[in-house]
Amino acid sequence: MLLLLHAIGYALCVLAVIGALYSLLAAGLVARFMRRAQPFGSAFPAVTLIKPLHGAPPGLMSALESFCRQDYPGDLQIVFGVQDAMDPAIGVIRDLQRRHPALDIELTIDARLYGTNRKVSNLINIAERARHGVLVMSDADIRVGPGYLRDVVGALGREGVGAASCLYVGVGGVDRWSTLSAMAINYQFLPSVALGKALGLARPCFGSTIAMTAEGLRGIGGFEAFADHLADDYEIGRAVRALGQGVAVPPLVVSHLCGEVSAGELIGHELRWNRTVRQIDAAGHAGSVITHPLPVALIGAALLGLPLPSLVLIFTIVGARIAAKFIIDAATGARAGPWWLVPARDVLSFGVFCASFAVNTVGWQGRRFRIGRDGLLAHP
Repeated sequence: MLLLLHAIGYALCVLAVIGALYSLLAAGLVARFMRRAQPFGSAFPAVTLIKPLHGAPPGLMSALESFCRQDYPGDLQIVFGVQDAMDPAIGVIRDLQRRHPALDIELTIDARLYGTNRKVSNLINIAERARHGVLVMSDADIRVGPGYLRDVVGALGREGVGAASCLYVGVGGVDRWSTLSAMAINYQFLPSVALGKALGLARPCFGSTIAMTAEGLRGIGGFEAFADHLADDYEIGRAVRALGQGVAVPPLVVSHLCGEVSAGELIGHELRWNRTVRQIDAAGHAGSVITHPLPVALIGAALLGLPLPSLVLIFTIVGARIAAKFIIDAATGARAGPWWLVPARDVLSFGVFCASFAVNTVGWQGRRFRIGRDGLLAHP
């Protein structure tokens, strides 16, 4: 029995070394991605920005106003949508309309539902008000720079492209839980996507941005085709690729405003995300254990009885993870959290990763849903 435990311990230590090298390589690929040249388009078609809202978390005004400050020569319509006439986001939108009277800003309040994914139902209702041929959708908690629309519409205009999406970094608030949430995005999610994209294993299409033509959206069945899907953004990207078109990802990152205020909220959000990834790619999700080198090394060292070489390995891996953090910070210009929180963040992420294999329901907007094998949401 002892020999078996030691064999497992050695295997985990080797896996941890590979994981540490993976972290550094992935961080370097984030830096390379951000250095890519982005060819700007010469055409600026009229655009409708679509923003589904639910509630008014801290930072909502800052996030939404960034879309009102776009350096974009073409016509721009912005349509916000809520499903509840008492939604506090309505007050934010009314204030935004007063602050930007020259902009074409519209608010739709529509409670109609078409499936279990309420965000998609909101998108269906909002899309009815769109007047322009290019649609750019993004989640409520996204903040962008003034050149965002130029980059995204330029990427969408390239030949063979059916949609454009964006990678994103996390921005924490004043609460420690939102800081931990932002760190997970920047130092685990983002480098994993960069590496997966470089190897051709990841085909990003995220709710941070999905730009399509109205004709292209109709070609994949409209938003209605995704009304019951948990990973609606992924499914939209897959539907675009099924038509033989690509999903372009320009070399910019937008900011996801993290608003978690408790451990329960943080873990709930991350469990839903991990469960979503597991649904999309079960084998890939299991293989992502390699992205948790520090917890894997800790378990391996414990099985070996904590000999000195294993302790040296642990400290080396901590150093590699902190180095990866600084590489990503320099590349993106976003500092999600302090270096000394990286080990704790890594251990927490591993716990959520392990729990995701035992979870078959997710919480979303105050409701719980069961996830079927086909990725469809249903009430438990």
